[in-house]
Amino acid sequence: MPADPALIEFWFDFSSGYAFFAAARITALAKRTGRAVLWRPYMLGTAFAVTGARGLSATPLKRDYARRDWARIARAEGLDFRLPEGHPRIALAATRAFYWIEAEAPERAPAFAARVFAEYYGPGLDTSRIEEVARLAPPLGLSGEALIEGAQSLAIRERTRTVGEAAVGRGIFGSPFFVADGEPFWGWDRMPMLEDWLTRGGW
Repeated sequence: MPADPALIEFWFDFSSGYAFFAAARITALAKRTGRAVLWRPYMLGTAFAVTGARGLSATPLKRDYARRDWARIARAEGLDFRLPEGHPRIALAATRAFYWIEAEAPERAPAFAARVFAEYYGPGLDTSRIEEVARLAPPLGLSGEALIEGAQSLAIRERTRTVGEAAVGRGIFGSPFFVADGEPFWGWDRMPMLEDWLTRGGW
């Protein structure tokens, strides 16, 4: 658990459609409940290796339902949501870039994560290519060249791996996944319950 009890841990894989919708809501939810958000991208494949599960887009029937559901949620929420060609991409480059930014300029990491979601489910950012991800650095006041070098460093590669493994070791296995006051909540559709839990003080 993080040292700050006021945090909501927000775990996600950038290639998770439901995480896109959670990312659009989490900041406002945290503000309403007087919390801060700890953004935590990780590779969902790390959890799949333990649980034996498969991603929605790799599972017949579930894939078609999920795509219909994502489109339905986008209409209901008034959000621009377009699945990129080749979805789901393995977002390792984007995840490593996040942890490099967090190390260099932690206050900019949440904005970077939100931008990755917007670009992946909009213009179709290739989150698997660090050169593409680096295009998001200059608008945040960061060097694209430095991001490319830093995200591929041994320290950041190791940081990304250990963060994901530690998450799974704590029982975090999906995307999005939230932890608040030690209580786990799995799924975008659990966000109202998460807010109710924080508002009422649990039950």
